[in-house]
Amino acid sequence: MPDPGTLTEVANDRPGPALNAAMAETSEAVSARLSELLPEVDAPEGRVAAAMRYSALAGGKRLRPFLVVRSAALFNVSPHAALTVAAALEMIHTYSLIHDDLPAMDDDDLRRGRPTCHRQFDEATAILAGDGLLTRAFEVLADPVSHADPSVRCELVRELAEAAGAHGMVGGQMVDLMVERGIGSPEIDVAGITRMHQMKTGRLILFAGIAGPIMGKASSRMRASLHAYARDLGLAFQIADDVLDETGSAQDLGKTPGKDAAAGKSTFVTLLGLEEARSRAKLLSDQAVAHLDVFGPEADLLRAVARFVVERDR
Repeated sequence: MPDPGTLTEVANDRPGPALNAAMAETSEAVSARLSELLPEVDAPEGRVAAAMRYSALAGGKRLRPFLVVRSAALFNVSPHAALTVAAALEMIHTYSLIHDDLPAMDDDDLRRGRPTCHRQFDEATAILAGDGLLTRAFEVLADPVSHADPSVRCELVRELAEAAGAHGMVGGQMVDLMVERGIGSPEIDVAGITRMHQMKTGRLILFAGIAGPIMGKASSRMRASLHAYARDLGLAFQIADDVLDETGSAQDLGKTPGKDAAAGKSTFVTLLGLEEARSRAKLLSDQAVAHLDVFGPEADLLRAVARFVVERDR
């Protein structure tokens, strides 16, 4: 993959061909790195390795890896190191999708346009594939190939563990299940659903935004700017996802639409209405863009991503 810093920049902060090309190039490079880090195994345990590869190499937007690569490029981080960290993050994201699709959770049959892992293999294999991806991600981050400085590697491990754990993604998923199943206090308002999704979806996106400045040993000011950018971007992404779940098709989304509404789950759309949800997502996108002023035109692709997440149709 060419140095991400040499990719043609967008002329403004709108999504367009330059962003599409950059995202496609990064997606291809991340998939290649994932394939290297998750090799085929010719042994009895090869079945779980095959399930890990099946889900991790299924494609998708690769938004989180793109944010890692682009934020790292701002600080002249080695492209290979950035791709390695991006791949580790995508392993965590993929493990969460595998488990999220299980019958005990969302019970879904379609993911990224293909049968979900437990449908392609079986439930036990899917659980183990998720476990394998989770642990492999931290093995990758701890390896010197992710960064020469052990203190940086330790910080990446700690930040990703916090983002993925009980006070981040896992905790947000627990709150979501409690609300859906009426465990404890099932009622949830806009503030409650905002907090839930900042944990469930936003924390991994937040990690993606700060991985670059961590690797680049950036100043506290620049790190804070990317932290704020990724925080607002993550929430805008989730609100837009709720809108798409209401308006999209299975062909466009690559997953089953309308399941949240059918299950009676609270979403930003059910709480705010469709138009207000769209308006709030755009406001958050605008805020995310404003946080990047310190970086000038070098961050144009990140600005375009903030527009992309609320204007996409899948």
